[in-house]
Amino acid sequence: MYEILILVSALILDIALGEYRVRMHPTVWVGKIIHYFKPRLRYRSIRIEYLNGCTFASSLIVSSFIAVYYILALVSFNEVLLFIISVFVLKSTFAIRSMEWHARSVIDALLSDNIIEARRRVSMIVGRDTSELDEEHILSAVIESIGESTVDGINSPLFYYGVYGVPLAFTYRVINTLDSMLGYRDTYHRYIGYCSARLDTVFNYIPARLTALSMVLASMLLGLDWRNGVRVMLRDRHNTPSKNSGYPMSVLAGALRIRLEKIGYYTLGDPYERIDVKHYIYALRIMKLSMLIFVSALVIPLLITRNILLLQM
Repeated sequence: MYEILILVSALILDIALGEYRVRMHPTVWVGKIIHYFKPRLRYRSIRIEYLNGCTFASSLIVSSFIAVYYILALVSFNEVLLFIISVFVLKSTFAIRSMEWHARSVIDALLSDNIIEARRRVSMIVGRDTSELDEEHILSAVIESIGESTVDGINSPLFYYGVYGVPLAFTYRVINTLDSMLGYRDTYHRYIGYCSARLDTVFNYIPARLTALSMVLASMLLGLDWRNGVRVMLRDRHNTPSKNSGYPMSVLAGALRIRLEKIGYYTLGDPYERIDVKHYIYALRIMKLSMLIFVSALVIPLLITRNILLLQM
């Protein structure tokens, strides 16, 4: 019950406050470390760049786990302090309200007929050229981002909290931050970010597929076309370059009966309906409900099972 209380408190804190201020956000601290070392990982040799990237990623991941583990161990004599620090760190690993806020800011610009501002705002949540996007493709980008962020921004860290508590949840966030800052395929990042990208793929593998299932259930409960969500997922899940993001995004496309498209890269779903703001609203509802299903049906049982096993040892 203690760990479940930490989980519930962290969720309430996120919904109530959103993201921490930059200077007090643990993920921002990790980002500054990565930013400092990134140019120092480059070298004239591809092999050395690859080794540098793997060594740096492994060192940061292991040291982050150890740091959080021992910080919590050091304050374990005081249950109140342990609880406060656990909630503070766990909340930093996921972002529900922040994702909704960023998506809403794009929609507000569209509703104000300011497509230039909508393009600028959507560029902050997706990794593509948004300068020429029309309204339909801006909405597509927002809904795609909601689908992908449900995995790496919410469910994955909560999954790893269930597996091994706050230290592993924070370790997952470090891996995801490494990927977001180094895991690109351009000449600069290709080798120094190789290990970071692969680790992120591995750690999101199970949560992405379980999130897709929870989205199917959420779509069913919301009265959406969940059968089409399953059909599109089975057909289009491998259309994206990522081995994981295609699962939740294709469920959204199918359940909402729309086509999601990153121009020149992939399409998901069929255009039974033209994308408009109502699909964004339903996508957010699916995100939130699927998170509740994920936590109730998976994370909490993981916490209970782990503690039962510990008591039996």
